Amino acid sequence: MEALRQATRKTRAAFPFEIDEIVVLPDVIHTLWTLPPGDADFSRRIRMLKSVFSRSVPAPQDVGAQRLRPGEKGLWQRRFWEHAIRDSDDLAAHRHMILCAPVQAGLVNRPEQWPHSSIHRAIARGTYVPDQRVGAAYRPVRVGRRTPVPYGIAAQ
Repeated sequence: MEALRQATRKTRAAFPFEIDEIVVLPDVIHTLWTLPPGDADFSRRIRMLKSVFSRSVPAPQDVGAQRLRPGEKGLWQRRFWEHAIRDSDDLAAHRHMILCAPVQAGLVNRPEQWPHSSIHRAIARGTYVPDQRVGAAYRPVRVGRRTPVPYGIAAQ
């Protein structure tokens, strides 16, 4: 986790942005950013974040060399999904998706049980109420589920 924090700090210093919400799962990061006015260059920031992080950690052992392009370690998917928030309903939906992602992934029973999430900051601000009902998102963790856990991000 510290390597990701350092990569994020370095990226934010070079190309400012605010992290509104974030969750780091064993195999994916979901994040909601606010960029400075007039700046919509998500790609540059994602590219730098991936690059700085990748240079600071060893390559995974389970990635075959034939799948890699020159200079790749096989840590990241080559593309990412970006979406400009349209309105307050869209923002609420994306916040909910990010904060509840550990439950949807079957890693915990409640979103606030996952330590690698901005949900704890949202609870402290009062912008997320832990006991609110959100339907099927609160399904129990399946017993026996195994998810690869790279770089010390452990399921709780």
